[in-house]
Amino acid sequence: MPPPAPQTRIRRRNTLAILDAALDVFSERGFGGATLDQIAQQAGLSKPNLLYYFPSKQAIHASLLSGLMKTWLDPLRMLDPAGEPVEEIVAYVLRKLEMSRRLPRESRLFANEILQGAPRIQDQIYGDLRSLVDEKAGLIQIWQERGRLAPLDAHHMIFSIWATTQHYADFDVQVRGILGPDRDAHFADAATFLAGLYRAALTPAR
Repeated sequence: MPPPAPQTRIRRRNTLAILDAALDVFSERGFGGATLDQIAQQAGLSKPNLLYYFPSKQAIHASLLSGLMKTWLDPLRMLDPAGEPVEEIVAYVLRKLEMSRRLPRESRLFANEILQGAPRIQDQIYGDLRSLVDEKAGLIQIWQERGRLAPLDAHHMIFSIWATTQHYADFDVQVRGILGPDRDAHFADAATFLAGLYRAALTPAR
């Protein structure tokens, strides 16, 4: 069987256009509410043309999710055992917040998948995600045992970081409705607030 032909420039361009359009549609409507017609229209392609690149809605969604899981795990992987514990965790908080600022559609895509019971990424959740969280929770517990962090449950600390940072992507409409339309200012204020909150919570009592 001959090797697959290399992607042409037009094929790459159309594939990226479809994935970008699908990210818009899936993040707004969820998997169940999205249709191939909506994705094709958003991408500026006909539905038959879209089906030349992806055989189904499921295939497009799977392609988006497979790339998203690596992106989602990278900030936690960067937690450095050799670093200063409080500052390492605060840096992780700020990386997650910056991800919400830069990748709000991806955050909503992930949230929609989780709210539906994660039928298409359960293997990753019970596999790579769980293993990485357990590993970093173990590191946090070591820091706590050495008196370098306040004694807080490590897994729930990580969950709280996800909640406080991804809120600004997943509930963007609510944030702007309360604080006004200046999204950049909201993220700058959130960074200051969250850094202070976690430093205060994590610094061990003297």
